Amino acid sequence: MVDISPFVDKSNAIIGVIAAIGTYVFGQHWWLFLAYFLLNLADEVTGWIKATITSTISSEKGLKGIVKKVGYWVMIAMSFGLAAIFIEVGEIVGMDLGFTIVFGWFVLISLIINEARSILENFVEAGYEVPAILTKGLAVVESKIEAITDKLGEEEVKAHDEQQSV
Repeated sequence: MVDISPFVDKSNAIIGVIAAIGTYVFGQHWWLFLAYFLLNLADEVTGWIKATITSTISSEKGLKGIVKKVGYWVMIAMSFGLAAIFIEVGEIVGMDLGFTIVFGWFVLISLIINEARSILENFVEAGYEVPAILTKGLAVVESKIEAITDKLGEEEVKAHDEQQSV
C-alpha cells in the first residue's frame, strides 16, 4: 500500500503558503485576483488553440495579448491604489472617502467579465459550440455592472453639484 501522506502534507503546505501570501498581498478576497489570473491564462491558452485551429498563429499577436494583460493588472493596481490614497487623504481632511474602494472592485469585475467573454469568443472562433446561456448571461452581468457604475457616477456628480451650490 502506498503512503500518500507526504504528498498530502506537501500539497497542504504549498496551498497554505499560497493562501498566506495571497492574503498578505491582496487581502481577504485574494482568491478573486487568483481567479482573474487563471482567466488570463485560460484566455491565452484558448487564444493559442483558436490560432492553431484557424492557422493564424502569430507571436506578435500573442505578445500584444500578454502586454495587454499586464496593462490590465496595472489598471487593477492603480484603481485599488487610488482608492487607498483617497481614503487616507479623506481621513486626514475629515471626509469619508471609503466608498472609493468600489473603483477597484468594479475594475476587477469588469475585467473578469472581459476575460470570460474573450475565452468564449476564442471557443466560438475555434469552432466550438458555446451554450447561449454563457454568452447571454455574461452580457446581462456586464450591463448590470455598467448600470450600477453609471448610477454611482450620476450620484457623485449630483452630490458634487449640490455641494458646489451651497
